[in-house]
Amino acid sequence: MVSELNNDSLEFEEESCCSTLSERKAHHSDKVKKNLVTRLNRIEGQIRGIKGLIERDTYCDDVITQISATQSALNSVAKILLEGHLKGCVVDRLQEGDMEVLDEVLITIQKLMKK
Repeated sequence: MVSELNNDSLEFEEESCCSTLSERKAHHSDKVKKNLVTRLNRIEGQIRGIKGLIERDTYCDDVITQISATQSALNSVAKILLEGHLKGCVVDRLQEGDMEVLDEVLITIQKLMKK
């Protein structure tokens, strides 16, 4: 399966991103995992940069701009994870007749939309 979100293209393996409820563990391909870790490392650097801006008394508007960019980067990570979850775990659980997964996904989307 191929994913495209905001010009991000990742390949999702046929395996599910999450296993059964008893194990509730993600199973991302190495490619997806590497991409997510790279993004998170970049975000971690952005956070350290924001801290430095505060310590150097940088103009507030410039700091807020950097915070906005960091939030956008985190949203991109969430979108990638959500897409993989929907295409893998949710589809698998629906095919198994587990309709409770729909409520779980709706709650997750509500949490994302609050931000």
